[in-house]
Amino acid sequence: MTSGNNGASTPEDDDPFGYLYADGQANGAQPPSGGGYGYPNSVSRVRAVGERQYGQQQTAQYGQPPTVPQQGAYGQPNAHYAAPENFGGGPSTGRQPAQNGGGRGRGPNTKGLLIGAVAVVAAVVIGIAVAMANGDDGSGDNKASDQPSTSASASASPSPSESAADDSDKAEIPPVDAKALNLGGSAALASDVEGAQAAGGVYVGNLNQVGNSVTWTVNGVPSDGDYTLFAHYSVPGEDQEMTLTVNGKTFGSKFPLKNYAKGPAGDFVKGWTTSYTYPTLTKGTNTLTLSCQDGDKCNVLLDQLWVKAGQVTR
Repeated sequence: MTSGNNGASTPEDDDPFGYLYADGQANGAQPPSGGGYGYPNSVSRVRAVGERQYGQQQTAQYGQPPTVPQQGAYGQPNAHYAAPENFGGGPSTGRQPAQNGGGRGRGPNTKGLLIGAVAVVAAVVIGIAVAMANGDDGSGDNKASDQPSTSASASASPSPSESAADDSDKAEIPPVDAKALNLGGSAALASDVEGAQAAGGVYVGNLNQVGNSVTWTVNGVPSDGDYTLFAHYSVPGEDQEMTLTVNGKTFGSKFPLKNYAKGPAGDFVKGWTTSYTYPTLTKGTNTLTLSCQDGDKCNVLLDQLWVKAGQVTR
């Protein structure tokens, strides 16, 4: 080997881009052809597409370009960059494949739930309406049972005495004024003294003589029983009393005509007051007489009488 030429294995000949220089071209460097880089004796080591496996370290040979992975068609998995689960023994990601042929997952069927809820509410409402209708029919059928029976009413009816008492309580006999009374003896009407309750202030005077009297014929007494006879009168500051006759029979005690008003002696104006006694009357018409008899005190002005059922005080 001469000193002017050391052969084709000099370092500059190893330059893969030697063909770009004049000295490289003089030494026979050629541009790339068939996969080599154009330097002399270059060897093309082309690897078929798909030969490289995922996870293996690929080392490009000196002078060879790195293998570029091929991209699959749109929507098809790439052989070189497929997901790990596509290889045997790869870890599972825990995700389940899409149902119904893939596509986006669907949420809960809210329309179906709403329809179901409406159906339940409608069923409840219909059930309540039916129950109420049945209840109304049932109550209507039992109306007769709610009414008291005729026998029960008869057994619960009051006795004759109770009925009479009730009728007596309801009886209202209007009071009688002095003008409507029957006067006996020398008894006479007057209106000089103020305070009488009768119409026009009229009263019966001049009763302070034996044989003088007033008589009241009471009509419409509802039933037999005890009653209360009231008298409105005036006394001259002293207690008085007269004889009471009921239906022609003398009552057991004198009719009290006391000075309940506490009027002063000789003052009839301040002596007006009320007294009462309890005679027994019969149903229908009764005759009541106040008369001045021997031993009575009859210095009285009488203007009004009235009767109430039962023994009362006012």
